[in-house]
Amino acid sequence: MPRAERPATPEACAELLRACADGHRTVRVRGGGTKDHLGTRAETDVVLETGGLDGIVDHVPEDLTVTVRAGMAFAALRDALARHGQLLPLDPPHVARGATVGGIIAANSNGFGRFRYGSVRDLLLGVRAALPDGTIARAGGRVVKNVAGYDLNKLFIGSFGTLGVVVEATFKILPLPPVTRAAEATFATAGDAFGAADAIVRTSLRPTALVVERTDDHRWRLIVAAAGEAAPVDRAMRELARVAGSARPIDDPHAALGPLREIVDRAAAGIVVRAALPLSAQAAFAEASAHADRGAHVVADAASGIANVHLREDSAGLVAAADALIANARVLGGSARIERSAVPGIDASGAEPAGAFLMRRLKDAFDPNGILEPARSVLW
Repeated sequence: MPRAERPATPEACAELLRACADGHRTVRVRGGGTKDHLGTRAETDVVLETGGLDGIVDHVPEDLTVTVRAGMAFAALRDALARHGQLLPLDPPHVARGATVGGIIAANSNGFGRFRYGSVRDLLLGVRAALPDGTIARAGGRVVKNVAGYDLNKLFIGSFGTLGVVVEATFKILPLPPVTRAAEATFATAGDAFGAADAIVRTSLRPTALVVERTDDHRWRLIVAAAGEAAPVDRAMRELARVAGSARPIDDPHAALGPLREIVDRAAAGIVVRAALPLSAQAAFAEASAHADRGAHVVADAASGIANVHLREDSAGLVAAADALIANARVLGGSARIERSAVPGIDASGAEPAGAFLMRRLKDAFDPNGILEPARSVLW
């Protein structure tokens, strides 16, 4: 049974890591526990819980920056910024279940709004991270214009706790948009739905969501959401109606997009395959998903090429269907992995990415004793 540790300060976190490294005790880093399904894990000697690293360190509304401890729940940060009429324009999944700021950075967890606002790597200005040698590294800064030195904070984005523990993060933030609207259109084929989405991507519009879903009746739904001043928001709604022939307004955009954002969380059975694709390959991959599993639930961020496919057939062909989709994504010029699986013993590691040897060298440099997340590949 691993021992749970909950350091209350960055310094205590760094000292805990040093003691574990000296004693050759392995460590798993846990924030809100919302990403427990990702990758390969094994029992460790210590579970380092970041919940004690909570709260806002610095918020300068006039400078549009905020610095927070990594164990702060994203929902709490969102509410605190909203009281000042501001937001951190990330819309990651698992927020209702307690996703933390550090977990979002470590998992590079983004939502549908990346096309409009950018991803974690675009909004993160700087981090402080506790390292296994007991030091606290600082990368980036607390101002938007900061060009001194190497941009090392990007190393911790998507590292899943394999290099160090993010203890503090600084983000650029924005004012809350005055108007938010959404609309939807339905198509008979994936090609038509992604064609309409591509037409919107090619305009000067930057919607906050451009999502294609394969519905239970095997049709394809395109949802467009926009936020900002009234004129460009209205134009986005008109553009959807133009490219689709007609469109229906959505009264509650959050209620419509929320379940799609949480497709992985809601997949209690079956297998979820996550693919990163060229925009031009999305329709072909979506059609392949429907052929692999007639009941497949497809949710694609059509502006970024990220698609999640929930394969729901309860049959021996489930693993074969997932393998076929992963191979299909590679043929189409993208990549794919198993994001979540209820099938025991399935390999979720996927193929090695380009530059794997560099990632291993970084792991050896940051964590020479290999105590951090030893069963989770640094390549994940």
